[in-house]
Amino acid sequence: MQVSNNERANILVQALPYIKKYAGATVVVKYGGNAMLDDELKSAVMSDIVLMQLVGINVVLVHGGGPEINAMLKKIGKESKFVGGLRYTDRETIDIVQQVLAGKVNKDLVQLLENAGGKAIGLCGLDGSLLKADKLEADLGFVGEIREVNADILRNAAKDGYIPIVSTVAAGYHGEVYNINADVAAARIAAELGAMKLILMTDVRGLLRDREDESTIIPVVNVSDVRRLKKDGVISGGMIPKIDCCVDAVRRGVGRAHIIDGRIAHSILVELFTDEGIGTMFY
Repeated sequence: MQVSNNERANILVQALPYIKKYAGATVVVKYGGNAMLDDELKSAVMSDIVLMQLVGINVVLVHGGGPEINAMLKKIGKESKFVGGLRYTDRETIDIVQQVLAGKVNKDLVQLLENAGGKAIGLCGLDGSLLKADKLEADLGFVGEIREVNADILRNAAKDGYIPIVSTVAAGYHGEVYNINADVAAARIAAELGAMKLILMTDVRGLLRDREDESTIIPVVNVSDVRRLKKDGVISGGMIPKIDCCVDAVRRGVGRAHIIDGRIAHSILVELFTDEGIGTMFY
């Protein structure tokens, strides 16, 4: 599709007030889903993150790595087990999770961002006790609940010009290592940093009134309406934990939380720098 010079100019003019608004602010992006698997989408996300940094936004990228963990478990002949949408993590599995998330996935993302022109540093929750956790009450093995976030590590990295890329394994208080849900970790990190925005990248358009019809997307939701939307069945299934993270982040002081479709190239930029936005915003 050809874009005229006039259309290009209009796009930039529309973005200008948003660039001014976000300069110096912190935005936490949870990166996951198809956007981590498709090479073109990976490239689009990395260029989005670099552009955000160049216009003065302090970006923190928090990532999962479910497909890679599943592939490694399959390779060693171990079956992936889920309870209520969360991975059951026994002692053998937490070793794999740590190796895959804090090792391969995290460092691959650092290299991708560097190749896109960014300046990245890879961290996991064990580094400098960035994330401290206790065992989650539900019996999911080594799955943790965050108790503390050492946000100074992330602030210092940003001050030195780095984009922190965080994998979500956390340190226990007695030498344990815990697997942390990446959406939950991103929400807590955003709250501790006083972020202006939390963006959760998913494989859905946002919150839909009718799950079978993407045209029924709800663009804006007040967190006080979430309980009613659950009762009405609009929020159900796998959307419940994601939206709970958005609600928790907003109630802890994050300016806005967004669920956006990571299958759409440059969806982060569309959300941040256009009047229409994309996905569902929680305030």
